[in-house]
Amino acid sequence: MKNKTTILITVAILALLSLSVIQAYLINNTYQLKNRAFTQEADDAISDIDNIYKLDSLFDIWSEDLQNHLADYKNSRITKEEVVKRLKIKADSLDLRYNNYYRQEVKALNLGYELRHKKKIKSILIFEGLHVDTIFVSKKDNNLKLFGENFEETNAKIINVSRLFNEHEFVQRDGENITMSSFDLEVKMESLMLIKDSKSIVLRRMISLLLISVFIFLFVTSLFYYSIKSLINQKKIAAIKTDFINNITHELKTPLATLGIATKILKSEEIKNSPEAFTNTLHIVDRQNNRLQKLIDQVMTNSLSATEIVLSKEQIIDNTYFNNLIEDFKLATQHNAIVIKNDVFVPEVLLRIDTFHFTTALLNILDNAVKYGKEGTEIIIKTVLKNNDYVISISDNGLGISVKDQEYIFDKFFRVNEGNVHDVKGLGLGLYYTSQIVKTHHGSISIESQPNKGAIFTIKIPIL
Repeated sequence: MKNKTTILITVAILALLSLSVIQAYLINNTYQLKNRAFTQEADDAISDIDNIYKLDSLFDIWSEDLQNHLADYKNSRITKEEVVKRLKIKADSLDLRYNNYYRQEVKALNLGYELRHKKKIKSILIFEGLHVDTIFVSKKDNNLKLFGENFEETNAKIINVSRLFNEHEFVQRDGENITMSSFDLEVKMESLMLIKDSKSIVLRRMISLLLISVFIFLFVTSLFYYSIKSLINQKKIAAIKTDFINNITHELKTPLATLGIATKILKSEEIKNSPEAFTNTLHIVDRQNNRLQKLIDQVMTNSLSATEIVLSKEQIIDNTYFNNLIEDFKLATQHNAIVIKNDVFVPEVLLRIDTFHFTTALLNILDNAVKYGKEGTEIIIKTVLKNNDYVISISDNGLGISVKDQEYIFDKFFRVNEGNVHDVKGLGLGLYYTSQIVKTHHGSISIESQPNKGAIFTIKIPIL
């Protein structure tokens, strides 16, 4: 049964983890789709800006300047590096106007988010027949920004890759000779867009989906936790009930077996002829019958909850009450080598309690101190008055109770499962009954204990 429960819990955990992974995968896919759709939306919104006359005219100015510099290059008046340098200077001189125009157009679109844009040169090539002359090629550490803002490209989106290809004629000077030559010019450009806080914008657009996903995940997790907890509790309850049945069966066997033997003896002819033996056997029957009755009464009475117990309260003096309680308990356990120390609050306090039920409750704690005590058991009963609460503490030097068992020590039928359950007789009802009696007196009960260091039971009841 234990292995089946472990396997079931393991499978359930794996299933929950699998669902979580699938849900995370689907949410990530949704985010990627939303992000692409958002980027496309921004791209569509600004796609026509580059084609407006003001910006197009600035590019024409730069393009014309490029062709002039290339003509100088072909006439060996400047180097490739000088061409690139002059292109950068020209682009920088036009950049301020370009950015102002661009921002005005973006602002007019009223996008609702901050958008940054730039256009950069990827390559500049000259084709002369089969010969290709590379004027510039963009590298990681060598970029040629044409227009726009400077920003880190890590999170930027490429929104456009364009290619300018035309034939350009220029005056070729070779000494005294002047001729008209031409070359094919190819300029590759790339437009990039950066949206500030794009991730936050996309996540905000997914807020409904995220909230629903979180709610479903928490609901499934809570349901899983509740189911596993219920399964463990049911298993624990089943074990406690089995333990109780075993204990009650064990308790009933002895008197029933004795009654069976006594009944057989009473049927014999020899016992009828001996009045003394007959009387002794009847006494045995009577004692075993009383034992059975007390056992049944214990189960019936001690299994009552606080709402079912009817109290008959009376006023008593605490000193007198505890003196009598300790003397009666000493008398009942005089065969045990125990020491009971009386540290009851000295000034007299009037308590309003049901003496029968409250005495039974305290005796249950004292009985346990003896049952689970060591050789040379010592019990200390101490009372104090704190803030209109009468505090009773009963401590012993017995075996103690582990922390994991302290949580359940006041549960019905619960017994500590360490060692043989029949080593100490009991039904697991004593402390449950004690806690219910304390509750009916509007009080509280708690325990402090460590294994092999005894236990301290503390009861608080209000002074009315």
